[in-house]
Amino acid sequence: MSIAVSRMLSDADIPAAPNRGLAPIAVRYGLSAAGPLCISAAHFVAAIVFLHAFTRAEFGLFSFLLVIVPFCLSLSGALVGAPVAIAVRRGAMEHGEIGTYLKTNLALGAAAAACIFLLMRASEAAWLLAAIFGAYGGAMTLRWFARTLCYAKGPAVRVLLSDLLYSLVLLAGLFVLRGLHALDPLRAAELLFVACAIALLSFGRLYLDEQFRPSANGSLAGYRAIWLELARWSAAGVILTEFTVNAHAYLVTFLCGPAAFAPLAAGALFIRPVQLVLSAVPDRERPVMARLLGRGDRMGARHSVNQFRMAAGAAWLATVTASAVLLTWFPQLVLKKGYDPAQALIVLGFFAAIMAARTLRTPESVLLQAAGQFRPLAHASLWACVVSLAATLLLLLIAGPVFSLAGILGGELVVTMRVLALSRRWMEAPWPTSS
Repeated sequence: MSIAVSRMLSDADIPAAPNRGLAPIAVRYGLSAAGPLCISAAHFVAAIVFLHAFTRAEFGLFSFLLVIVPFCLSLSGALVGAPVAIAVRRGAMEHGEIGTYLKTNLALGAAAAACIFLLMRASEAAWLLAAIFGAYGGAMTLRWFARTLCYAKGPAVRVLLSDLLYSLVLLAGLFVLRGLHALDPLRAAELLFVACAIALLSFGRLYLDEQFRPSANGSLAGYRAIWLELARWSAAGVILTEFTVNAHAYLVTFLCGPAAFAPLAAGALFIRPVQLVLSAVPDRERPVMARLLGRGDRMGARHSVNQFRMAAGAAWLATVTASAVLLTWFPQLVLKKGYDPAQALIVLGFFAAIMAARTLRTPESVLLQAAGQFRPLAHASLWACVVSLAATLLLLLIAGPVFSLAGILGGELVVTMRVLALSRRWMEAPWPTSS
């Protein structure tokens, strides 16, 4: 194993068992969520600035980008993050295995950049703008695996540093461009890419050398066994879940145009802190649960699930309350003229219900992932995806973009009930083996 990766994979700071009591829970999840919340705050400010500075179509494009990129990050977690957590559960990773993950991550980043470029072109973005969007998405995907490695073995402080750098550079750049009256879609896209590139640099030169100049250890061919055993099912679950939870974004943008997606995106802005917490915290919790399961502490893993749900529920309650107050009494602070506050409140209501279901489900999903139960999770997502796509398309055609969100809620309820049933069955069964 290289010096860079050896340093990154030493001195783990993940707790051996979940701490008990409200104060330790607050500290543990506060540290885990601090970086994602900073990014969420930066994206929220950026989205408000974009909403006021850009046309509806331009704002819709940026909002669609912030749907696609998290999907790429979730795929990264499924294809390389979850297998790393399982490897941690089984014991120390071999030199070649780390090399295989790094090379796979590099290929995944390139694929993400290409796919985002094509999707943005299909969404009517100009060639250069779509190319910069693609570069941003690829860089974010590469950075996500670096976060995963740090959370798997430490030092996790680098994750917080990277998230803070990204947020600060993005906010500082926005204020400078705004002050100079130089903010346009192209410069905004360039700023997103620069902020991500600087955040990626925070993981250190030695790690970056390993990522961008892979050693002879490991190979892409070595990923085949990982794919067949674990990753294909985790990736299938992520893809199906994406179409369950974000069918409206794709259908509205492609069928009605980015301008039609803009009002939905404006209302969804307020729920982003919960979304980011639920997508980022699992990268820290999955290895914790995997370690607990690896030494046979099933009840400790269940306690970790309950703590995760408590923390996510607190984030949901605070976010929904603050958003409702803001939209009810101070809508002018965030909404540009031409956006209907009443419509934004309806969108917020739909998203609050959607995120409540996701808050209930996500900790259970992470437990099942840590246990290697990817195939049952993928099957659970399949029916929810069918329900979500069909209902969303039908409601979009009949009732319009806003009420198409009811289709997303239906899919969320289906997958949530199924995951809860899977988790309960798994906990009650004799000691399970990985799928």
